[in-house]
Amino acid sequence: MLVFGRHSLNVGLTLLVFGGAIGVWEMGVRLAQVPLYLLPAPSLVFHTLWTGAERYLSAALITFAQAVGGLVLGSSSAVLLAMLMAFYPRLEAGVMSVAILIKSMPLAAIAPLLTIWLGFGWQPKVVIAALLVFFPMLVNLATGLSAIEPARVEQMIAWNATRWQMLIHLRAPHCLPYFFAALKVTTPLALIGAVIAEWAGASGGLGRTMWLAYTNLNLPVMFAAIFILSAAGIALYLISVFVERRAVFWVYAERR
Repeated sequence: MLVFGRHSLNVGLTLLVFGGAIGVWEMGVRLAQVPLYLLPAPSLVFHTLWTGAERYLSAALITFAQAVGGLVLGSSSAVLLAMLMAFYPRLEAGVMSVAILIKSMPLAAIAPLLTIWLGFGWQPKVVIAALLVFFPMLVNLATGLSAIEPARVEQMIAWNATRWQMLIHLRAPHCLPYFFAALKVTTPLALIGAVIAEWAGASGGLGRTMWLAYTNLNLPVMFAAIFILSAAGIALYLISVFVERRAVFWVYAERR
């Protein structure tokens, strides 16, 4: 009952802060008479969302699917490489060097190249989203797989455990909190990657909608797309937290 009460209080405070921010924004725009091409009022943004709900839903589904595809691709690649480094520690320096090189590449320059190479379909969007997800996921997983008490490793060795058994029964469970910590960071990044790729060239999606609105200075449409993108990011984050609470329940049990 106490946990439920705290949860309700947190939700209430969040809604109060959000509603207050929207109210201040609305009043500020109206009192200062800010031009529409600089900053639209929230009421106009919500009206734009309501009247174009079908179009925005279609665009959001495209971007959401591409972001999830990039999240899966980037996370699975990071998991495989982290497992490889756990089996063969000597490979860590080389793998991390390549990962840092990928991370250092400017996505604003890569996105147009991938669009030229892969076309205007879903492929470059998924790749860009995966590139954004890959590095933070790899770093967290590598840390989680290696940050184990030496006594536990020695105990597994004393039991004649193979490397695979140590990975499954010792390293993987210990790494799960690190995985979900990275997942909560990378889910919004996947959406950002998909939108960046859509800006470089696409036939649909929220990024395409934002680009057309930007070129026409149609800020209500642009802000409506931003609102949907933010809501999608929050939804993905909450899904990650929901799965985490059930997958690593012992961590939350210790905090109570």
